[in-house]
Amino acid sequence: GNLRRAGARFVRTARTAPEYRLYSIGDAHPAMLRVRRPARGARIALEIWRLPPAGLAAVLQGEPPGLCIGSVALADGVSVLGVLGEPWLCRRGRDITRHGGWRAYSAAREKKA
Repeated sequence: GNLRRAGARFVRTARTAPEYRLYSIGDAHPAMLRVRRPARGARIALEIWRLPPAGLAAVLQGEPPGLCIGSVALADGVSVLGVLGEPWLCRRGRDITRHGGWRAYSAAREKKA
């Protein structure tokens, strides 16, 4: 919803390079953290959206403190700007890397409920 309100348009799905961990921040926001040792990372499913420059501030204002914009390395070798979590925020969240992506984690939570 936050992206759509900012005028973003869905482009495609993708996977990161195997260098990230994924965290749930209060079961409301995903946060990715790039790890120093790639052997501890995983490929995370994500979505690529095209966002007008004017919408970037609106997206950031709708995110909790500790989420930030940074470069995300994709499995196909391309780098894109994406939302990452600062280490202090990720330490407070739940590591959900084993789910492989936010949508898969959300689906698993719904199945339990």
